Amino acid sequence: MKNIDLGLKASSDEQQIADRLKYHPNVFEFYTSETDFSRDGLKKLAYAIDQVKDFGVKQVILHHPMRYQEYFTELLTPEDKLPQLYRFIEQSSLDLLQLGFDKDVQVLIHGSYSRQTNEFLALYPNLSAAEEYVYQRLDHFQELGKEHVMFENSISPIFYYGDAKIDDYILAKNYRLAFDTSHCFIKWRGDNEKLVAALTHLRKNVVHYHLVDSLGATHDSLEVGKGKIDWQRVLPLLNENATNIFEIVLKDQNDAIEQVNSYKYLQNLKGE
Repeated sequence: MKNIDLGLKASSDEQQIADRLKYHPNVFEFYTSETDFSRDGLKKLAYAIDQVKDFGVKQVILHHPMRYQEYFTELLTPEDKLPQLYRFIEQSSLDLLQLGFDKDVQVLIHGSYSRQTNEFLALYPNLSAAEEYVYQRLDHFQELGKEHVMFENSISPIFYYGDAKIDDYILAKNYRLAFDTSHCFIKWRGDNEKLVAALTHLRKNVVHYHLVDSLGATHDSLEVGKGKIDWQRVLPLLNENATNIFEIVLKDQNDAIEQVNSYKYLQNLKGE
């Protein structure tokens, strides 16, 4: 069974970093935002990576920004219709991948989001055309990022886990995968059987987990043990070579206690 990592998430904010490091995590994921991609922002992010690695954290992940202005950073974005958003997604990904190679860290890119997906889908003749475009974009970043890039599952109609045919297609692409447990659980309306099947099916390609609980209805990002995911069944199915963090909604961004409580819950469940 996989040893659960104390994996914590923060921005490049000094106070957040100090809070996380006091727990001595072995995995650290930076949540980036639009402001990180100015010249000064990238310098600050690079410095923060060095700070965390110098502290002794060996596994660092850079999470691609979720938003640009009023938009989610959907890979569905067509260059001809939304050129500014497209350019931001492309350049910010390239910036993170450069840091990935320079600093020997990982970059996480979302295959899709859910809140604006339908608006973007309306820009394509049908779902198949939209899917084909997204996979072209994923192929593009896979070729650029190689062993430094991974792709995370969504709740949207694009790039989700749990459909055996789609999972087979993803495996055939040999993508390095980030698996968010809550996203899969919510996609299938709280069905633990679907979650367990997807974890089993995709296991060999998963390099990183977001261990997050949920009630299975909305994107609630609950502390582990406070939702309906069957963690006793999930734990034995995790790839033992993968890293993990706890991507929990915090009451205070400067206090990671809900993330730490999630780690302790799973440690107790394992009997450690």
